[in-house]
Amino acid sequence: MTVEYELPEIETIRRDLDREISGRKIKSADAESMAVLGRYRNRKSFTARLAGRKLDSVRRIGLHLLIGLDGEDMLVIKMGPGSSLRRLPARAAVAKGTELTIAFTQGGHLCLIDPEGGSEVFVVAADDLMAEVPELAQLGIDPVGEPISWTVFAGQVLGREMELKNLLTDDSVIVGLGDIYSDEVLFHAGLLYDRMSNSLSTQEVRRFYRALIETVHDAIKYRGTSIEARPFVDIFGEHGDFGIHLAVYGRAGELSPRSRAPIQRIKLKGRWVYYCDTQV
Repeated sequence: MTVEYELPEIETIRRDLDREISGRKIKSADAESMAVLGRYRNRKSFTARLAGRKLDSVRRIGLHLLIGLDGEDMLVIKMGPGSSLRRLPARAAVAKGTELTIAFTQGGHLCLIDPEGGSEVFVVAADDLMAEVPELAQLGIDPVGEPISWTVFAGQVLGREMELKNLLTDDSVIVGLGDIYSDEVLFHAGLLYDRMSNSLSTQEVRRFYRALIETVHDAIKYRGTSIEARPFVDIFGEHGDFGIHLAVYGRAGELSPRSRAPIQRIKLKGRWVYYCDTQV
């Protein structure tokens, strides 16, 4: 099973892209196949919408990357499992699995490498984005894009009756967390994966909130997590460094940094959940 990227990896890519490509002009765009162009009848109907356009800032809604284009359009990229966006010099060799190459008038290329073809790329008018991708309107709290108070967070948590693991990985509640970061957040909060959200005390909600914000921001600071089960490279081909800072995920049998007892794991709906005996 290929694990999809989570919020810290996509936000790392967004920040790098914003610095690297904002203000550049597209010379040409080339699509290798229709694998990532499911909204188009043929490759040219997509690539013709990019040639000659100037790029604006790079934003993010959920895990969708939104690259502004002149004329109020935007290039939308939803990265699939195992894909990567790479910033390459003009004469770099084409990497195996490259599905999309955007060449700039100055400053090399941007390539989408996606051997599995699970990504999606399309151009849309900014005003039509929500109609084209209606699930974006249903997204919950974004712990990076929309700073919130712990009281607002408390309302979202205590107002639901959900197991905490499910709450953290539900995009309609909190955006962009999967197996890795949900286990890390729960460890740092001292809360067990199957604890019901409406059973938390005020003190526990505060810990939960702090653990969420600090874990996600630390992961971004270390430029994402790259581990054997889910390798990740940034747009420069460098691996994320947060893997060495993981407290419980993927560490079953190792000693917990909190109790020095072995880290536990249990299979939940076909996926491993990692936790420490101090979580309650």
